[in-house]
Amino acid sequence: MNQVPARRWVFIIPIAAIMYMLAYMDRINVSMILPYVGKSFHLSSAATGLAAGIFFVGYMILQIPGGILASRWSAKKVVFILMMLWGLSAMATGLVQNTTQLYIARFVLGIFEGGVWPAVLVLLASWFPTRERARANALWMACLPLSAIIMTPITGWLLTVMSWRGVFFIEGLPPIIWGIVWWFALADKPSEANWLSAEERHYIETMLTQEDVQKVRNTGFKSALANKKTILLIFIYFFWITGFYGFSLWEPSVVKSFKGVLSSSTVGWLAAIPFLFALVAMVVNSAWSDKRNKRQAHLAVPMVIGAVGLVAGQLFAHDPLTKMIFLCITAIGVYSPYGPFWAIPSALLRIEIVGAAMGLINAIGNLGGFLGPYIVGYIKGVTHNSFAGFLVLAAFLIIAVIFSSLLGSDRAVAEQTLETTDTVSC
Repeated sequence: MNQVPARRWVFIIPIAAIMYMLAYMDRINVSMILPYVGKSFHLSSAATGLAAGIFFVGYMILQIPGGILASRWSAKKVVFILMMLWGLSAMATGLVQNTTQLYIARFVLGIFEGGVWPAVLVLLASWFPTRERARANALWMACLPLSAIIMTPITGWLLTVMSWRGVFFIEGLPPIIWGIVWWFALADKPSEANWLSAEERHYIETMLTQEDVQKVRNTGFKSALANKKTILLIFIYFFWITGFYGFSLWEPSVVKSFKGVLSSSTVGWLAAIPFLFALVAMVVNSAWSDKRNKRQAHLAVPMVIGAVGLVAGQLFAHDPLTKMIFLCITAIGVYSPYGPFWAIPSALLRIEIVGAAMGLINAIGNLGGFLGPYIVGYIKGVTHNSFAGFLVLAAFLIIAVIFSSLLGSDRAVAEQTLETTDTVSC
């Protein structure tokens, strides 16, 4: 096992991670750019939050169709087409002339990016056997905080040398360029990859064939939606993601309010600091969760930490350093649950519905990405500060913790995880 060549790890994972890093850039850069757009279009805080969040309404549309098309046709081709379309959509955002056009551009961008997540899961399922897939998913998802660390300073710097329209145009180019790399470097399955050794190809195909024998017929999305555990996970994800994106998309605005912070470049560099801590915490929490074979605590405790960071940052932080410390604590709390959370569906749900369930969880739960930024923006517009908005986000995280307690004890989840070690986790 240890002697099997692992070239797929240095081809598939980095290329997929960079691709999704570019996708996540469109959710992070808007937090830096929208204040400048707001000045051009005289946007209220609520309208700014709506512009950030409406992306996620479009995002859910292709979640399920994207996965189906990737499974039945080609994950590689689906992602390639969507990369071209979202790159062009991002560039077109720089051409909008009014608020309505801005909303439409963000909505359409969300549609094209929404089909990428399930398509990549399908691709990984064709390259990594079950025993490797959780690690593959974790490495791929680590691109989320990494994208914020890299792209926030870049966006801040670009805003110092060009208009917000130019930034949208420039940052729409990388997906189109990387799409060419994606097309020529990746293959849908091992048999189509000429860079793969015969030994590694044989290993992957043998393992996947053995797993196919054990698969139960997929009963579809109706069965997944009717499952109580799926509904519970949707609620957890929705309330968590509301807090997650509410914080992530407004965090640069908090940094911009620091005394003495004037330039966009400085805001970008400072805003990246919490995400650096989030990246480390995300990897450590996921590894610790796997080592202990526990999920619920590694999901709930970080969200409590995130809620505490949101509240304490508003109540006790009165200088830039203290505010930054609490921003880092909050980032650690809202990012750390990613690995443990996505390990739970395959542990709690029957194999025949787990794939459909994960699609539904991501599609519906990501509507929190619309609600979170809008809530903060609306409340900020009414109160003229982010205090109450961040308290509401903290409440959403606590609600997610309460729902997570209904999953059962860590021991129960761990026992089910052990029973399903040989099942496919999407």
